[in-house]
Amino acid sequence: MSDHLADFQKLIDVLESLLAPGGCEWDRKQTHQSLVPYLLEETHEVIEAIEKGDMNSLKEELGDLMLHVLFQAKLAETEGHFNISDSLKDISEKLIRRHPQVFNDDKSSSDNNLSWEQAKKKEKKRDSVLDGVPLSLPTLTRARRIQEKASSVGFDWKEIKPIWSKVHEEISELSEAITLEQKDKIQDEMGDVLFSVVNLARFLDIDPEASLRQTIRKFESRFKKVEKSFENSEQMSKASLDQMDKIWNQAKEEE
Repeated sequence: MSDHLADFQKLIDVLESLLAPGGCEWDRKQTHQSLVPYLLEETHEVIEAIEKGDMNSLKEELGDLMLHVLFQAKLAETEGHFNISDSLKDISEKLIRRHPQVFNDDKSSSDNNLSWEQAKKKEKKRDSVLDGVPLSLPTLTRARRIQEKASSVGFDWKEIKPIWSKVHEEISELSEAITLEQKDKIQDEMGDVLFSVVNLARFLDIDPEASLRQTIRKFESRFKKVEKSFENSEQMSKASLDQMDKIWNQAKEEE
């Protein structure tokens, strides 16, 4: 057994001890549903470590995430549904099946020309290539995935110029709705603006979620510097926007 497999088995053994009679009472009380918030938290901690380029944290967070993957599989095994080996076999077979150009001896097969998304549609017997994107995804990520799926069958622009034009068109329509004070129309057009900006980000190979998170972090850092320039919140609230903006710009220059 390789070191990787031995370490993987050790984690399984530790988890089984925690879930066994006399193990950890908290762990033994958990269900698939009760673990979801922690699974989400660990997933976002992995993402944060990646975005910070912190490899030590990434090493730790990937272990935490792996624990939750195994925990979910162990609960399913206890309930008689499947075990982690079944999940590993499924993903291995799926990767081989969806990459016939790599694993298929018959390189002339028509299936070799199917994109990943088209292969998923055929395999899962879906009505649309857009099906299968979870509604619970963050909306910017879901918008990008929907656009990627549409692009997989050729529904996409090939250059940036028409994408820019679409962004400007949607902003213009939003401006008109605001001028006319049409609340429902404003909400509709705001969504169109955001969707078109996500499309621009996708074309430029920029993750809109990561980009927005970066901007939020910048805002937080600068705003906290503005706060520290005042003795308390009351003093800050009495300051003019010009005063605060001057401190903001100074904080921006210091970056």
